[in-house]
Formats: sequence, structure tokens, C-alpha cells
Amino acid sequence: MPEPATAPIPTTTTPTAPPVAPAVRRAHPALVLTGIVLASLNMRAALAGVSPVMSGISDHFGLTATASSLVTTIPLLFMGLGSIVAPRLARRFGTEAVLCGALALLCGGILLRVAPPAAALFVGCALVGTAIALLNVLMPGLVKRDFPDRAASMTAVYSTTLILGATGSAAAAVPLENALGGWQGSLASWALLAAVAVVVWLPQAVWARRARRDAGAGAGLATGAAGAGGSSGPDLLRSPLAWQVTLLMGTQSLVAYVCIAWMPTVFTDNGMSKGQAGIVYAFYTLVQMAGSFFVPIVAGRLRDQRVPAVVVVLLMAAGVTGLLVAPVAGAWVWATLMGVAQGGLLGLALTLMVLRTRDAQTASRLSGMAQTWGYLLASMGPFAIGAVHEATGGWTLPVGLLLVACAALLFLGLGAGRARKI
Repeated sequence: MPEPATAPIPTTTTPTAPPVAPAVRRAHPALVLTGIVLASLNMRAALAGVSPVMSGISDHFGLTATASSLVTTIPLLFMGLGSIVAPRLARRFGTEAVLCGALALLCGGILLRVAPPAAALFVGCALVGTAIALLNVLMPGLVKRDFPDRAASMTAVYSTTLILGATGSAAAAVPLENALGGWQGSLASWALLAAVAVVVWLPQAVWARRARRDAGAGAGLATGAAGAGGSSGPDLLRSPLAWQVTLLMGTQSLVAYVCIAWMPTVFTDNGMSKGQAGIVYAFYTLVQMAGSFFVPIVAGRLRDQRVPAVVVVLLMAAGVTGLLVAPVAGAWVWATLMGVAQGGLLGLALTLMVLRTRDAQTASRLSGMAQTWGYLLASMGPFAIGAVHEATGGWTLPVGLLLVACAALLFLGLGAGRARKI
């Protein structure tokens, strides 16, 4: 089946949304795509660069394994909480203004993480998570609004760029740590990327504000947070399909952030050097681009997405099993399998937000629901795995729990992959 957005379907969305998208496209056609790419680069870079230098952070503040996991858990928690307010902010101030503000907040949060007191580290993590939440929620609706004829392919572009940012951050973390004299310089350097994105989004936010004023109505994506009241359209909280997409997003995010938090440590605890572990981890994030690019394109051409869902879940399960049995000997193989699968799962989850909805409003509302509940679920992963590792003194049980997550992903993929609409 062709991408469902090839012919816009008349809906009852609020009358404020139509004037904005044309204004943005008329004024800055190149900046829209450039802004999406730069925002996507920032959506994981600030998080992926933490794991390779986690030992330096832990040593500096004297953190236990469980406390160290909070550096990853806190952003995830606020990614879920921040997703609740994202649609409301977009209705109030406009999508472009919220995206620009989110990138500015991200820049400040990154810098705050490296301030001397330990409290600043955790507050900075909260700001980073909140900023990423705003970007996460608004991007699918923005893509459906401004690229209705190429929704799946544009989803592939931004999800792949998102992973490219994570790859660059993971690969450069240890070299930057060595070059800049510590983990602080390594983490702070990513504030520059966020600042560049702010510069690109600022004129778009100004133009959209003028368009809103000239139109005499609010702009942005008229959406409700997590299917809450105040928005027209189906009640997402009562939709089994919406919950299947939400839990698919949340479970794949749980696996992803467990890997972000602990994969290099699994390798080093099994005898691999810190530098090599960082390289393997960077390779794991790099190959995610293959899955994140091709799976949305394939899924967008199919009427039913259950087959790609099963394929990527089986690849993930094979990689996790290998990591459990021979973590160092087959590290490159497991990294490849898990990376392709992880990218594919992310791309599939994002694509289903578009394919399972009939209009940009519902797509954004579903995105808000999936990001809110999904990241709240995912936030438990790194902390729980860290606690189990600390309690057992090894990685057998923690890694084995990821196979349980794979079983859940298989069930959810079979449900959300069916050709239905919310």
C-alpha cells in the first residue's frame, strides 16, 4: 500500500493549522529541511556521548552503578514528562518557536551538566531530557504537515540523522575526553551543535510568528497531549492500536537506552579496553542508520508492517543472545545485529505513528502519547538493569532480561503492524 499521506484526507482539525505550513514553506523552503536535519542530529547526541565517559563521571562524583544509571534515567524520565506539555506549547506559541526554544534549552542543559556540583549534573540531565521531549513529540507531526506526500521517506531521513548524531557523539566521546582534558569537555562540546541548530530555527520561528499574527489565529500543530481532552479526533487512550504503537515505542526505547547506558560497560567488564569498547559501541550506533533508513521506506510501501516488525525483532534477539553468550569474542557481530535491529525498530515505531493515523493532528497526538508513556516506561530500563547488575555482580541476568523485552516487542509488532487506522 502506498504511503497513506499521498492524498491529504479532509479532517476536522482546528482552522488555525493550515495557514502556518504554507507560510513556512514559502518563506524558507531550504531552512525547513535544514532545520529538521539539525534538530534530528541533536535528538540523541547529548545522551549517546555519556556512556563512553561514564567511568570518568562516576569516579569524579564517587557514584555507585545504581547512582550512575541516573545520568541516563533522569533524561528519559523528563523525556516522558516533557512530552505532556509539548503539544500545548506548540498550540500556544507555534511549532517553530517551541522547536527553537527546545534547542536553546538543550544547549543550556548540556552546559549545566558539567558544572562543579553533582546536583548540577542531575539538573542538567533533566533539562536535556525536557528539551529532547519537545523535539521528539513535534517532529512526526511537523513531517506529516510539511511533507504530506513523502511522510515515510522524510521519517527515514530524520530518524537516520538522529542516529548519525548519536553515532558521532559516541565515537567522539573518548577522543574528545582525551583532547579536552576530561569528561567535562567531551560532554560540553555538544552544546555547540545545539547552538548552530538554534541559529537555523530562529528565523523560521520569527517568520511563523509573523504568519500567526497576520492570520489572526494560533499556529502550530493543534494537538492534545497523550490523547487528553481539548483536542478533536479519536480518544487515543481508549484505542488498543494507539497503545500498541505506544508500548512498541516505549519498549524499543527501553532496550535502546539500556544499551546507551551499559553496553560499553558490559564490554569493559568482560575484559575489553575502554577505547575499543567505545569504538564497538560507536559502530553499534552507526549501523543503526541502515535499519532506520530502509525499514521506514519498506514499511511505507507495504499495506501490512508485521513482516518487517518480526524481522527486526528477531535480529535484536539474536544479537542479545550473542552478547549474553560471548560478549567480547563476537562483539562486532552482536553490535551489527543489535544496531541494525535497533535502528529498524526506531524507524518502524516512528513510521507507525504516521501510517496508523489519518491526519497531522492525530499523528501528533499519537506521537505525544507514545513519547509520554513510552519514555516513562523506558526510563525504568537503565536504572533497573544497573540495580540488577549491582545486586548480582555480573551481566548474565541483566542482559538476559533484554530477551524478555524482545518477546514483548514481537507481540507488539504483530499488533501494531496490522493494516488499520486509529
